Amino acid sequence: MNTRDNHFHLGIAGACGRGRSFRAACDALPQVRVHAVCDIDTGALPATADLLGASEQYTDFDEMLEKSDLDGVIIATPMPLHAPQAIAALNRGLHVFSEVPAAVSVEECREIVRAAKSSGGVYMMGENYTYIRENVLIKELVKAGHFGTPYYAEGEYLHELKGYDEHRLAARGLPPRQVWRRHWQSGIDGITYGTHSLGPILQWFDDRVAHVTCHGSGHHHVDAEGRPYAQDTSVMLCKMAKGGLAKIRMDLTSDRPHALTNYQLQGTDGCYESARGPGQDFRIWLRSRCMGENTWMDLHELEEEFLPGEMKAAAAQGAGHGGSDYHELVEFIDAAEGRRKPSIGLHEAMDMTLPGLVSQQSIAGNGRSVPVPDSRAW
Repeated sequence: MNTRDNHFHLGIAGACGRGRSFRAACDALPQVRVHAVCDIDTGALPATADLLGASEQYTDFDEMLEKSDLDGVIIATPMPLHAPQAIAALNRGLHVFSEVPAAVSVEECREIVRAAKSSGGVYMMGENYTYIRENVLIKELVKAGHFGTPYYAEGEYLHELKGYDEHRLAARGLPPRQVWRRHWQSGIDGITYGTHSLGPILQWFDDRVAHVTCHGSGHHHVDAEGRPYAQDTSVMLCKMAKGGLAKIRMDLTSDRPHALTNYQLQGTDGCYESARGPGQDFRIWLRSRCMGENTWMDLHELEEEFLPGEMKAAAAQGAGHGGSDYHELVEFIDAAEGRRKPSIGLHEAMDMTLPGLVSQQSIAGNGRSVPVPDSRAW
């Protein structure tokens, strides 16, 4: 907490894009002040600073760190900037809230761990899908023992992104701020954006991935220059350290409706299948609650009894990702001010990020099983 005005001074990098969406969450936290914003979009930056109530604006992240009086930063920039910007902020002792994934290489993950261990700042990764109401509810049901021992799960992220290459953005009259996706998300074989699918599952298992194997379905789409996109569907099998199994499917190029939050969980005493589209049910079977062996019930019938009270906070209404942005920012500020440990702290962030990076080695090796390093040993 900044001693000058008793506010937590926050800087937001990538403020004109994803960073803007934290406005409602910041406004709902009276102790938080967006002190500085940073973005290379000079045309949109003044209006963004006004929207977020920031008194300072920068186009260079390092300059913001050097000149601005900050307690912490939100890193909402493109994927390849997450690690270097997090490391720079940690090296200055600042608290860091990073968008996903934490890094784009295993070595970058090592560098984040080194920086965080020597920093006085808290590192937290903002995997907002772990704060989705249904995912939190499943986590609470697992903790209460209603699934018995979880041993299998599935997560899918199906999000067609071909419109985010330079030629298609230009054709739509849009600025090229999303061009990075063409390489970092839809240009590399393997799981390049897997934390939305894997993150909640790791919390349900209370475990980490020990080995992965990954295969792809082939290249069936090309961009405006005739270059193939990454393999359309990539499937990563994750063997957990305690023996469970998870299947992660990612598809960023196939022509189809989006389906970003598909999940399944199987345990010895229960199973869960999320809705796959609007109007469909989130269905669950629990031995302790369902009278018949083959009778589903609606997951939402268990909300009143098992959903934590903070998940029902009125302040979350209007915040991004169904209120998830509010809940994760509350947790970040609490962690930065010493009231609790973040649920996705340094090593949890690595647990969610590293399997996807290692999957890229597996798919290049024709699906060979590759061990996933444990950042706790670094």
